[in-house]
Amino acid sequence: MTDQDAMQAALGEARLAVEAGEVPIGALVVRDGEIIARGQNRVLRDIDPTAHAEIVSLRAAALALGNYRLNGCTLYVTLEPCAMCAGAMIHARVDRLVFAAVDPKTGACGSVLKVLNHPQLNHQIQVEQGTLADEAAELLRNFFRERR
Repeated sequence: MTDQDAMQAALGEARLAVEAGEVPIGALVVRDGEIIARGQNRVLRDIDPTAHAEIVSLRAAALALGNYRLNGCTLYVTLEPCAMCAGAMIHARVDRLVFAAVDPKTGACGSVLKVLNHPQLNHQIQVEQGTLADEAAELLRNFFRERR
């Protein structure tokens, strides 16, 4: 599975979030080339401020593996993670993060904050950004344009 294939699947989750009235952010966890978990924003549906797409997919991946440590896993997400989600990735020991669009308001992987890969942390995550960024950004723009 290529990064583009995985991000297309994450965008599919984001589109499902829109159908449910949620902000269109999708995520998935891949291990050994297979999708082991999917997630989409569920903040409104679950009445849970922590139900970001990343957290939903990390929880599902931990259940699928029977371990909260997600060594060997890549998290794909359509928008740059916030500080909460970045912290969860560190604690889960995710190997790699691939995100599409940057988040200039709450992004914690370099845009606003740089939570990942601080030299004092005992876990480092390979970070790649920009995969299908235009599609992800357009999905978000359209969602908020329609809401206004």
